[in-house]
Amino acid sequence: MQKNNNKYQQLIEYLEKLDPCAIAFSGGLDSTFLIAAAQEALGDKMLAITIVSPYIPKWEIEEAKEITKQLKVKHLFIEVSIPIQIRNNPDNRCYLCKKEIFSMILKKCKELNIHNILDGTNADDLNDYRPGMKALKELNILSPLLELDFNKNDIRKYSKKLKLPSWNKPPYACLLSRIPFNTTIAEEELQRIEKAELYLIKSGFKAIRVRSHGTLARIEIDRKLRKKFLKEDFLDEVSKQFKKIGYTFVTFELEGYRIGSMNVGNARIQKSGVRIQH
Repeated sequence: MQKNNNKYQQLIEYLEKLDPCAIAFSGGLDSTFLIAAAQEALGDKMLAITIVSPYIPKWEIEEAKEITKQLKVKHLFIEVSIPIQIRNNPDNRCYLCKKEIFSMILKKCKELNIHNILDGTNADDLNDYRPGMKALKELNILSPLLELDFNKNDIRKYSKKLKLPSWNKPPYACLLSRIPFNTTIAEEELQRIEKAELYLIKSGFKAIRVRSHGTLARIEIDRKLRKKFLKEDFLDEVSKQFKKIGYTFVTFELEGYRIGSMNVGNARIQKSGVRIQH
């Protein structure tokens, strides 16, 4: 990366002061960009930490492994079960989950004598309902992409310049975001969601969500790809495969994929004043 690229250089200079550091790494666009920049700034004085849990798709864990292997970044995994306080998927689930997970990361980093823990929160996250950001603040987790006002477009642009494999990766989120709030979480349902989404991804649809309402699946597809999806033979195959996975009913969201669709109608979220993206 050229030194005259001011915004990226600001990030490098920020990271150089965090010797050593650990980064919560999901394998997604934001955290991949952050570990790549941290590696440039700190070399082997940074560590990527990935959470392994029933609500994180296995294919995402494998992608995270491959990325750190390619970038030659030190990588640590922490296995986590579903925290008891989020078993009923409360609408502040993200806060409770982040508090639990990052407390575990902090504990591990203390053992390793690492005092700077970072995450990939960015400026665009301010436009969505993100109660987890409160937990990050309470635990003094650093979010350099947010502090330096990097948005998704910035991150994609610099990721492409760095030739990172994630530069055009669509946004993902944990599987809990596919289940309605205040619904008991069953690992069997998480497995159904993971299998269903992986089937659609392998069928060529990247920006997708399978919103799961018990044994009813509600498929969200990138709006630009709806026409491609709505082919009669393919619809029959999707229905067949989803029913093999364990769904009784398979439906299609006419509006297509939208961030935070499970937030619609939630009183706490509406009261927060956050705009729900359509």
